[in-house]
Amino acid sequence: MIRNKIKKMLEGLPDEELQEIFWTVEAVRKNYLFKKNLQDKGVVVSEIYEGFEQIVAAWDCAFAHNISEETKNVIHYDQFKWHIFSYEKKRCLKEEAARHAFDELKKDEIYIMYQSRPYIYLYENAQDVRASDFDSEQDIYIFDKKFTWTYIHTHESSCGPYLYKTTQFECDFKGDGNIL
Repeated sequence: MIRNKIKKMLEGLPDEELQEIFWTVEAVRKNYLFKKNLQDKGVVVSEIYEGFEQIVAAWDCAFAHNISEETKNVIHYDQFKWHIFSYEKKRCLKEEAARHAFDELKKDEIYIMYQSRPYIYLYENAQDVRASDFDSEQDIYIFDKKFTWTYIHTHESSCGPYLYKTTQFECDFKGDGNIL
């Protein structure tokens, strides 16, 4: 029934308006397919609003703790945290090497952070998640709960993806390396 209503609405619109509608529908479709793919893999997704600032701060500490504030300003770290890798301030795996390494990581529980969203996702039962699952996503940071690695898929086709492993987690919010 809703499809018929939409079809009737679309019939009366000029092509210029249909172009705008097309891109909106395409975004909704991509989001649906992204979520359905995770659901089909058995991934349980939870949104974390309370305490997300601590997780972001822990990511910063784990992966950018030795980058000076001056350098962060120069590379526009506040705009995109992944600039520490695109500006080569941290050595990391890139492109296909990063994708392959991500696919090989143990990923039972992982955090998902987007550059511009005020919350974080927790993915549980995520062992079957692959790099290709995030190809439609932009400026997404994926990392384990102990902050020992991070995988980033950017919005720029010439930058990334990146995978970085840290040797130690120097920020300890609860004493066990986990903050939640």
